[in-house]
Amino acid sequence: MSFARVRALVVVGVLVVFALVFVVVAMVRDSQGGTDTVVSCPDGWALADVRLREAKDVRLNVYNATDTSGLAGNVGGDLGNRNFQIEEAANDPEGRRIDDVAVLRYGPKGVGSAHLMRAYFLDQAATEYDPAREDDIIDVVIGNGFRQLATTTEVNQSLAALGKPVLPPQTCAAPQ
Repeated sequence: MSFARVRALVVVGVLVVFALVFVVVAMVRDSQGGTDTVVSCPDGWALADVRLREAKDVRLNVYNATDTSGLAGNVGGDLGNRNFQIEEAANDPEGRRIDDVAVLRYGPKGVGSAHLMRAYFLDQAATEYDPAREDDIIDVVIGNGFRQLATTTEVNQSLAALGKPVLPPQTCAAPQ
């Protein structure tokens, strides 16, 4: 074996040893939290699901809070055509009239879904968070200011403008 070949093997061997030492040191000194990280949430605070869901995974009640007859059914049909799960389409059970575009009522399990619904109303829907609510259904209450749902392109642009879902007061993000 020639001297040049021996020298090359020694250099490669030294580099391999340094690489192994570097990897071992990096793994031992790693300070990142793993999957066993414990979420600490103050007592009495709800764990909010902030995952942004696909339309097919979002359950909705569509309520009409206007004087226009059949509006909840029409909007519910439009949302159903966009792959949302429509649980109920009826007049607002609270019986009030709303001048806004819409109101989204939801609980801790519906934070991410409500964020998606805000995009369908171009962030013009008011939100009503109820920490005591235990289901993941979003109540979409259509108001007098409603004209139409956003197009797919407008929804995508609105989602980009909205950013990540924001935690409601006195909630912590649920572990994914």
